[in-house]
Amino acid sequence: MRNIKNILKSGFLALAIAAPIACEANTKKQEPTVLLAEAKSTKPSKQYVKIALLLDTSNSMDGLINQAKAQLWDIVNEFSYARCGNDSRPLLQIALYEYGNDNLSSREGYIRQVIGFISSDLDEISEKLFSLTTNGGEEYCGQVIHTSLRQLDWGKNKDDLKMIFIAGNEPFTQGKLDYKDAALQAKEKDVIVNTIFCGNYEQGISTHWKKGAQLTGGDYMAIDHNRQVVHIDTPYDDVIIQLNARLNNTYISYGHAGARKKAMQVAQDDNAVELEEAVAVKRAVSKSTGLYNNSSWDLVDASEDAEFDVSKLEKDELPEELKGKSSREIEKFIESKKVERARIQKEIQELNAKREAYMAKHQKEEAGELENAMITAIKAQAAKKNYSWK
Repeated sequence: MRNIKNILKSGFLALAIAAPIACEANTKKQEPTVLLAEAKSTKPSKQYVKIALLLDTSNSMDGLINQAKAQLWDIVNEFSYARCGNDSRPLLQIALYEYGNDNLSSREGYIRQVIGFISSDLDEISEKLFSLTTNGGEEYCGQVIHTSLRQLDWGKNKDDLKMIFIAGNEPFTQGKLDYKDAALQAKEKDVIVNTIFCGNYEQGISTHWKKGAQLTGGDYMAIDHNRQVVHIDTPYDDVIIQLNARLNNTYISYGHAGARKKAMQVAQDDNAVELEEAVAVKRAVSKSTGLYNNSSWDLVDASEDAEFDVSKLEKDELPEELKGKSSREIEKFIESKKVERARIQKEIQELNAKREAYMAKHQKEEAGELENAMITAIKAQAAKKNYSWK
């Protein structure tokens, strides 16, 4: 039997920005990604949505980065409504690249993979987004697309929805690698390239951003990346934030990474609050859904797997409140936290329904530029693979 410490090291997001959403190719019940007492020998086939977000982090892109930080949770929450043809959920994976920044290596084309495809660690995606800084540089669109196609595991399942979103404001033709060659590589991997020009719509067309999307059947969009998103405050926000604090107390950290991951959870709550209270509310809503899963370090999420075995846990890696406890006592403690979590998540969901109704009454749309562009493209392209939003 594998040592559970090794399994903890390999357990993961994730973002997919993913707490996975999972659309299985058959109608069997989805099996969550969890900490296992013993690894499974086989896994059921699942359908994935894989999104690589390529962000220009040159000097002029501060507004774009701020929109990405503010709207990550809107995009995640939107996916909580996604369904496959058999009414199950697709598994969301998000990768993040930055390009066009002088702080990056010129040998690598001023390109850096910030985080690869992951399945559930939304906190890590948030942490990486908040770590991004801008600095002037050369923006090589063709090269960053090529790099993401080469480095990421896109898989070979034709039923998966594979998408690149590249955002920037310099000509799409910069760099030694031709964007047309990158588009051909994308088509070979069944990856759709969507382009988001940060500026005037016609200027994006004249600098080949539209052509870059058309070559793979993707969408071309232009946004005002400096637009301030106007969030609507509601009477339910403060209560949801208070519930979020109680929700955090239901997480039981375990293993070498447990304490660090739990601290990251709180740090990303703080980042959201500092950005704007409404962003913290949206993050709390994400944490109340199945998209937010921490089975690699939290015993409650890990215990959802049928093969989870308390007796196999390494006692020296238990949190202080469980050290010296019997297996039965640990099981009872985990179960109590599970029940408490489910109750809090249900309260958040109920309050969010009221919050959304309040926002709909006071303003028809709150969505930001980046979020609008991405969700519009995702829904249109997902429909071709029998996805729906309910």
